[in-house]
Amino acid sequence: MSAGLVDYAVVVPTTGRRSLGVLLAALEDLPGPQPVEVLVVDDRRDPPAPLEVPPTSFPTRVVRSGGHGPAAARNAGWQDTHAEWVVFLDDDVVPGPDWKSALRRDIGALPGDVGASQARIEVPLPRHRRATDWERGTAGLARARWITADMAYRRAALTMAGGFDEEFPRAFREDADLALRVRAMGYRIVSGTRTTVHPVRPAGFLASVRAQAGNQDNAIMRRKHGRSWRTEIGEGPGRPRKHLLTTASLVATGALALAGRRRPKWTKVSAVTAGVWFGMTAEFAALRIAPGPRDAAEVARMLVTSTLIPPAATWHRLRGELRQARRRRRRRGRPAVVLFDRDDTLIHDVPYNGDPARVRPVDGVRAALDLLRTNGIGIGVVSNQSGVARGLIDESDVAAVNREVERHLGPFGTWQVCVHGDADGCGCRKPAPGLIERAASELHVPTSACVVIGDTGADVDAASAAGARAILVPTERTLAPEIQWAWQNAEVARTVPEAVTRILAEAAR
Repeated sequence: MSAGLVDYAVVVPTTGRRSLGVLLAALEDLPGPQPVEVLVVDDRRDPPAPLEVPPTSFPTRVVRSGGHGPAAARNAGWQDTHAEWVVFLDDDVVPGPDWKSALRRDIGALPGDVGASQARIEVPLPRHRRATDWERGTAGLARARWITADMAYRRAALTMAGGFDEEFPRAFREDADLALRVRAMGYRIVSGTRTTVHPVRPAGFLASVRAQAGNQDNAIMRRKHGRSWRTEIGEGPGRPRKHLLTTASLVATGALALAGRRRPKWTKVSAVTAGVWFGMTAEFAALRIAPGPRDAAEVARMLVTSTLIPPAATWHRLRGELRQARRRRRRRGRPAVVLFDRDDTLIHDVPYNGDPARVRPVDGVRAALDLLRTNGIGIGVVSNQSGVARGLIDESDVAAVNREVERHLGPFGTWQVCVHGDADGCGCRKPAPGLIERAASELHVPTSACVVIGDTGADVDAASAAGARAILVPTERTLAPEIQWAWQNAEVARTVPEAVTRILAEAAR
């Protein structure tokens, strides 16, 4: 695309705050290339009246998302536009004076392997006094990676990654999760030149305690991205272990004090645990008080919240970990069999192909299959071939193509093919589990010991229905909702070799 032309839409999730009008007015007044449209996503659950937005010179639409949180709201917005680039803005930010022109420079001529461009975020702090703890926390947004206060994503990257994961219920970690997945799909994320101001919102006395609910989302990040996720997003280690020690010492002090009524020696031990709790709490409070204004109100807030934050953080983290443990229903042991979809997974898709000469294996698949064979893991194919039911090919054509696939890729332990159409109501056509169940039966293994690798939601759904593990390898024809569902309920890999490498690495552990 020419640097002078920028095909972009703006998506703004909102719950109806007044700052939305300020943002839209700023976009209206700024010189530079106009967005093809602005989608204001009304994320109020039960709005008393339709959301009113000021008139603008560019098309502005209101989209409802049902009050399911910022991740769902942003998905509702970007999936409702066809612009090449989607710029996500928070409803309380103010774009800089040359924002549109800078955006044109940022995304107007990026190579295809760049999936996103991050803005520079400025958080204005008071000049006449030191910043409060809450203000310093907000100022941290200026150093954060990939926050959607102002983040431009290539629509193709959003589609490939499946958009935002709606398992994240609040505006916390859902932006970092998306960025990690976009990078995992092979895209780069670059920093842009545009500047956006993010004001500090007013906060109540216990705002920092309520913010500890985000620890539940940290558990999601750990499940999805491993123990090193904080390093990957450029964040420090935090204080989870210190909060755990503080909370444990508090609980132990209470328990030992009760026990000391019957056995006085426990009272002495409780004094030790109380000292640990007091020392940890005092250290935490001092750390937060030192850089602040140190007036009576701020010191009182720090003393109270520093006492409440460790147990609150530990409680929410425990809730999150327990919730993630309940989600781990898939077997992670050594699989007995890996079952592959055929078209666009093992070979390049040629619709209703009955000609063996048109078979072209996907790059790297033969080596991946040989790795499974070498490690003693069975392999098979489960494939829908509705061209037979449509009269476009016959079963002998399917068999001839399958023989050519084996000539290129080696032998398979089982071939399971459904020749029915959508209206036939069979139990074998994916997303029904029949093909997987038949393959497992023929290879004398339970379906729970199978992994299914395919490129569509039907492959994932069929595996789920059969009780097998599923890994989606998206292609250009994979729908964005299918990818999003797989990120939330199954797994996603960039390529078949990557999926196989993951399976073998887990089997080795």
